Amino acid sequence: MLTPEQATQKLRKNEESYFVNRGKGVVRYDVVQVPSNWPIEDDHAEKVVEVPSSVAPAKPGEGNSDWMFWAVFDGHSGWTTSAKLRNVLVSYVARELDTTYKSAATDPSLLSPTSSAVDAAIKQGFVSLDNDIVCNSVEKVLKSNTRRAAAELLAPALSGSCALLAFYDSQSNDLKVACAGDSRAVLGRRGPSGNWLATPLSEDQTAGTPSEMKRMQQEHPGEPHVSRNGRVLGQLEPSRSFGDAFYKWSRETQEKIKRQFFGRTPHPLLKTPPYVTAEPVVTTTKVDPTQGDFLVIATDGLWEMLSNEEVVGLVGQWIEQQRSGNASGTSKEWLQSWFGFGNKQLPVEVSREVTSAGQRRPVRQQQYDVSGSANRFVVEDKNAATHLVRNAMGGKDKDMVSALLTLPSPYSRRYRDDVTVEVIFFGDSQDTRTIAVNKEASASEEPVKAKL
Repeated sequence: MLTPEQATQKLRKNEESYFVNRGKGVVRYDVVQVPSNWPIEDDHAEKVVEVPSSVAPAKPGEGNSDWMFWAVFDGHSGWTTSAKLRNVLVSYVARELDTTYKSAATDPSLLSPTSSAVDAAIKQGFVSLDNDIVCNSVEKVLKSNTRRAAAELLAPALSGSCALLAFYDSQSNDLKVACAGDSRAVLGRRGPSGNWLATPLSEDQTAGTPSEMKRMQQEHPGEPHVSRNGRVLGQLEPSRSFGDAFYKWSRETQEKIKRQFFGRTPHPLLKTPPYVTAEPVVTTTKVDPTQGDFLVIATDGLWEMLSNEEVVGLVGQWIEQQRSGNASGTSKEWLQSWFGFGNKQLPVEVSREVTSAGQRRPVRQQQYDVSGSANRFVVEDKNAATHLVRNAMGGKDKDMVSALLTLPSPYSRRYRDDVTVEVIFFGDSQDTRTIAVNKEASASEEPVKAKL
C-alpha cells in the first residue's frame, strides 16, 4: 500500500497552477488530474485570447479585452474523444465567437453581441465539432475505404466524452458555462454573513435527469425505452456528449461500418437516432472580480464524492489557510482582496435562492460510510484543486486516501472515477500581460521514494 507521502506524490503528480497577471478580472487558476482508468479518459484545456478592437471595440481608456476559456472533458469507452476536445473545442468555439462579435461591432446599435447571440455561437461551436467527429469522419472513411483510415478517423466517434466549457469575457464580466453531459460548474460567492454561497451553474445531464428525460421523450415519441434505468436506451448514462456515434448514426450507417471496417451490431431499440446530442445548455452569470468570486469546474468523479456546498466550503477553508499560513510573498499577493473566517466549520451556507434540482448527490459518501462532519477535512496542499481531490478521497483519514490511491486500474473504478478539477479565482491583478507558472502549487518532478 502507498505510504501517505507516496499518496501525496500521486495526488500532486499532475497539478498545475498559474498566476494571471493581465488585469482582466482573473488572478489565478489551479488544475489537477488524478487517474483511475489507465490511460486516463479525462482531459482538460485552458486558453486566454487577447481580443483585438476590430472584434470587440474597447471602452474609452481601456485596452483590449480578454476571452478566457477553461474546460474539462469526461471521456468514456476510451480517451480519444476527450483528447480531440482538448485539442480543438476551444478553437471551434472561439471561431464562432469571433464571427458573432465582429458582426455586432459593425452595427452601431449593438457594438457588442447580445447574450443570446453569444450563447448561440457557443452552441454552434459544440455542434459543428461533433458533426465533424461523428458525420464528416464517416464520409472521409468511406471515401478512403481503408481500415487504417477508419481506425484513425473513427476513434473519436466510437468513444465519447462529456464537455463543460467556461467562457469569461473580461469586458462584460459575463461568465458563460456550456455543459454537455454530467460534469459540473459551481460558483463560490461571499454572502452577507461573510461565509460563501454555493451556486450551481450547470445541471447534470443524464437520461435520469427529469428535464432530460422529458426532452428525449418529446424528441422520440412512441419509444418508451429511450430512457431506461436512467440510461439512454438502457446503456449510456449521459444524455448529451461528443462522439458516442452508436447513439447517433443511422442503423444503415452502423451496419455499413461494421461490414466494411469494424464496429458493433446496432442496438435493438435503435429507431430514430440521434438519441444523444452535443448541444450544450448555456448559463450566464455576472462575475464581480472585486468581491473575490471563484469558480470550480470538475468532471463527475469529484461530485460523486463531495456536494456543491462542501466543495465551495473547502475552497473557502483553503483560502483562509493560505492567507494565514506561510506562503511566500509572491504567492500571497493575489489574496490581498480576500479575507479569512476564523472558525472550524466549513465557511459556507446553503443558498436559499438556488436549488440543486437536476444534480445528483455524492453517492460515494454512502459507499465509503463517510460522515457529514466537517472535521474530516484537512488543508495540506498549495494547489486548491489538489486540496479538493485530497478531501474527496478521505481528507484527514490518511489510511483511506492511501487505500483509494493504491488500488490499480481497472479495479479502482469500483471505488473512484477519473477526476479532473479546475479552480478559477476572479479578482484584480496587476497588468504585466503575463501568465506565470505558480511553482509552489505545480507538480514537482522529484518522486517520493518508498520507506523501506
